[in-house]
Amino acid sequence: MDLEIKKDLSCNWFKLLQEAFCNDISILENNKIKFKSKTWKRNQKKDEGGGEYRILQNGKVFDKVGVNFSKVYGKFPKKFQKNILGAQKDPRFWASGISVVMHMKNPLMPAMHFNTRYICTTSQWFGGGIDITPSKKDDLEKRNFHQTLKNMCNRHHKNYYRKYKKWCDEYFYLPHRKEARGIGGIFFDYKKENFENDFKFTRDVGITFQLLFNEIIRKKIKKKWTIKDKENQYIKRGRYTEFNLLYDRGTKFGLQTGGNVDGILMSLPPLAKWK
Repeated sequence: MDLEIKKDLSCNWFKLLQEAFCNDISILENNKIKFKSKTWKRNQKKDEGGGEYRILQNGKVFDKVGVNFSKVYGKFPKKFQKNILGAQKDPRFWASGISVVMHMKNPLMPAMHFNTRYICTTSQWFGGGIDITPSKKDDLEKRNFHQTLKNMCNRHHKNYYRKYKKWCDEYFYLPHRKEARGIGGIFFDYKKENFENDFKFTRDVGITFQLLFNEIIRKKIKKKWTIKDKENQYIKRGRYTEFNLLYDRGTKFGLQTGGNVDGILMSLPPLAKWK
């Protein structure tokens, strides 16, 4: 398959997913609060792509949710080339993806994160994942969450869940705190064995996240919470913030490749606390 066709297929899927997620989120908010949308360009002087980030805040369900789409291209900075597969030979790149972060009003609901991307250098690959960060322990939710991911992975390969769960557990870890960010999920990168199969898996990850966030929210949307629950959520958000600013590869990639700062930092919660 021609590379340009692969780019179009992946890019169009990510944009379609952005529309689908935003539609579901608006329905959960009973269409009473609107997304604020902003388009951006990577370079104001020449065409190097850009994207659109959409943020909804102060809803009845969501304190803050961001749904970002991007399609960017150009050349990696020299200091960044050695860290990117295929960029050592040629600094030119093309990348498209979607990223979602949900910070919930109800502290009994976990913060939720999803992203998928397709990156082209002299090599091409998919990456992404799903993970959640509860501020209050819920063993049943944890079991159901991981079983859903396992079922999805098993549709593609029996080893995917074990491999990508382990990768997620290792990635979303705060070494300075000696603790995990949340309860994990799946994380994959450099997926480049076969475009058709890898793209099918990537699409399934997006559809599964859509099913998961709707299910988790609808189960807890009317559950009562306490001030103590909210305070615990604020502390957990502090840990979330630490990880995203210190360790998150997506944050570093976006900032070092000329991405939109507001869009990149949309993952940060609207309010967090430390003690």
